[in-house]
Amino acid sequence: MLTLWGLFFFLMFLGLPVALAIGMSGFSFFVFSGSIPLGIGVQQIATASQSFPLLAVPFFVLAGHMMNKTGITHRLIACSNVLVSWMAGGLAQVCILLSTLMGGVSGSAVADAAMEARILGPDMIRKGYSKGFTCAAIAVGSLITATIPPSLGLILYGFVGNVSIGRLFLAGVIPGLLMMAALMTVVWLVARKRGYHSATKELPTRQAVWRAIVDAKWALLFPVALLFGIRAGIFTPSEIGAFAVVYAVVVGVFLHKELTAESFMEALGEGVLDVGVIMLIILLSGMVGYALIFEQAPQEVAEWMLGLSQNPLAIVLLVLFFLLVAGFFVESTVLVLLLTPIFVPIITKLGVDPVHFGILMMSIVTLGSMTPPVGVAMYTVCSILDCSIEEYLVESLPFIAAILAVVGFLALFPGVVLFLPNLLM
Repeated sequence: MLTLWGLFFFLMFLGLPVALAIGMSGFSFFVFSGSIPLGIGVQQIATASQSFPLLAVPFFVLAGHMMNKTGITHRLIACSNVLVSWMAGGLAQVCILLSTLMGGVSGSAVADAAMEARILGPDMIRKGYSKGFTCAAIAVGSLITATIPPSLGLILYGFVGNVSIGRLFLAGVIPGLLMMAALMTVVWLVARKRGYHSATKELPTRQAVWRAIVDAKWALLFPVALLFGIRAGIFTPSEIGAFAVVYAVVVGVFLHKELTAESFMEALGEGVLDVGVIMLIILLSGMVGYALIFEQAPQEVAEWMLGLSQNPLAIVLLVLFFLLVAGFFVESTVLVLLLTPIFVPIITKLGVDPVHFGILMMSIVTLGSMTPPVGVAMYTVCSILDCSIEEYLVESLPFIAAILAVVGFLALFPGVVLFLPNLLM
């Protein structure tokens, strides 16, 4: 098993695409095992595709692209601007709130970070915010998008770990709001110290707030409709993905009247490209998942960890530390697909709720997208705004510390994460 992981990291070091590195590593296991026919490996690729819950992935990816073409994004920006731009660090506060609202639309941290960098980043820099602070607020703030439903990472975790996706969606709401509050506090403290003042310090009027909310009502209602649909048993997580696509098209064509045939085809093309990349990784990881189970890797890791401690909290913190380090080097989707089958049985054996662990795991592995050396969100934002990685790293430390503090709090108090799932399901 160590040989398989070694080959995977070696291929990644050579610069191969993640999907090919996973596929070649998994295939090598069947070639050199000597006891398993190669046909089993091919069967595992096919088996990985035969999953009804997996339909949620392409549907939600397509829904996110559709909603970006319907004017929903601009309405959310306007709403966020009215609600928090009066605070210290006004535009940075808008970024954090927008990431929270976009969590109910896009489901992708990288997509949210890229969008905010293009739309809000240049304005922030022109108004005196440093490039590093601007990039850090946008990139780390996008982490909230991976927690607020519908998060693609939570869908994959639920699919691989056989955990209720509906409960995961509900469990992500409160942690996402806590992260928003923590990051907005960091922005406020830094802005007060550096003099990043807003254009106006006057609170918005009730009429202005009401107009902004009414204008963005279809975007704000979507996550509510999503959670209600799952809770009421109207939709399965896969079916509600299809509902999200229909919802986006109806809003774009009949309500906002901004979705044209041309923009529809653009969204469809962008969605196909994203789904192709994600699905290729998922399918090829089927071979690696089979190899992990065949070699009894979960049992071996469990025995090793339980030998260190029998305290569930200590084991969870140890796993989270491992995921934090792994997230520096491997993309979050890959970590979810490869490590969920190993860690879920361990934490379940210790009596830890897999829904609680899933929220912690997704928060930690997604944080790797905001840190070097493989931070996709970090590189995306810094390249768009022409910011050096060194400047970004210094400015991102308070934001990362705030996220780690929230994750630590959630690990100590699982009731906070499980409050909504236990209440509504």
